[in-house]
Amino acid sequence: MNYLDRRNFLKLSTLALGGLSAGLLSNPSMARGYKKNLRLGFVGIGGRGSYHLDTALGITGVEIPAICDIDPENLYRAKRWIEESGQPSPKLYDKGPTDFIRMCEEEELDAVICATPWDTHAPVCLAAMKNGKHAACEVPLAQTLEEAWELVETFEKTGKWASIVLGGFGDLTMLNMVRKGLLGDILHAESGYIHDLRMVKFNPEEEPWRLQPAIDKNGNLYPDHPMRNMMPLLDINHGDRFDYLVSMSTKSGMLNEYAKAQYGEKHPYATKKMTLGDYNASLIRTVKGKMITLNHDTHTPHPRESFRLQGTKGIYLKERDNQRIYIEGRSPETHQWEPAAPYLEEYAHDIIKNYAPPERKGGAIRGHGSGGITQTPINWHRLLLALQENKQPDWDVYDSVTSAAIIPLTGASVADKSRPVDFPDFTRGKWETRTKLYS
Repeated sequence: MNYLDRRNFLKLSTLALGGLSAGLLSNPSMARGYKKNLRLGFVGIGGRGSYHLDTALGITGVEIPAICDIDPENLYRAKRWIEESGQPSPKLYDKGPTDFIRMCEEEELDAVICATPWDTHAPVCLAAMKNGKHAACEVPLAQTLEEAWELVETFEKTGKWASIVLGGFGDLTMLNMVRKGLLGDILHAESGYIHDLRMVKFNPEEEPWRLQPAIDKNGNLYPDHPMRNMMPLLDINHGDRFDYLVSMSTKSGMLNEYAKAQYGEKHPYATKKMTLGDYNASLIRTVKGKMITLNHDTHTPHPRESFRLQGTKGIYLKERDNQRIYIEGRSPETHQWEPAAPYLEEYAHDIIKNYAPPERKGGAIRGHGSGGITQTPINWHRLLLALQENKQPDWDVYDSVTSAAIIPLTGASVADKSRPVDFPDFTRGKWETRTKLYS
């Protein structure tokens, strides 16, 4: 398996940074660039990694002196992009799947950017932290509870953080509706990673590592994208915390059926045993009595997921092309949906309204996930502000490993006939007084 090649890896970036106010984001001085040059090293420069690399190359004040990948095509494409941007040729780390350790040991860097396959995220981040560097990572941050605790303990020992800052940016307008009390007290949130990835899992040219987790594991293997909204909405680690979960999976069969249809009944994948159920549903309860329904389905034919948020005063349903809301006593018709558009305008978050990043160099960002974007993504902007101010990211190590811990915990519950599994408190009791995310 190609351990450090990162081709095609999910959505936009999730690094936002705690303590950085909307005022700082809109500071006119930021329009001229950042206060100091920031040196970043990249590990994994495939599809998703190339997106992050090109994002960084368009930002004045960012230097990229070192890159690491085991795929020569990825490595030399990245080298060419860096040189074409006007920067010196970077040092290449290509001596095998663990050469990122040597990069972290030898290079003077402010942070390491990690966009590798899932099983190497924690090793890359730990190598960075143990060598005096922060780590900004794609999701998930860890695969096991042991990795999660080691990341926490390494941060507490070294002061160097690891964060899932590169995995997307949460819906702050929905969060603002909650913080302003529009929906009352939040009782329940439901969403998940509902994304038909059958073609991707059988495409070794795109993501040669993607199929293996479905062969090896069962449970919710990719919780972070829905968690980037759910955890702030429910104040997880910031006034409340996850208490326990239960998880159940269906049988597995859709990947085999897909392989038969695409490649024939005699193809090895047509009969290969798949461990991951075609659909997984997990229920998570918080200490303060709130609840999450978290779904995972990458094997069946369907459109993308929706988001349902229920409070004591009303409900918000967010679908990709139809956002609806019902607020008791305010909506014009009793028990009837109304369009959410007026509420989305009214409750737009200041962080989004005041977002004014420095002008980036070049045109549209290249790589997987760009979608023709020409503006610096907000998570990258806030990541750089955090690095230059030596501040914690919005999603710190405690939040990042809490999201990732759902993977092994749901696996344990599924394996034990869906019995409840206690959720670790990675904050060691600090969750009651920690400042809210994006406050």
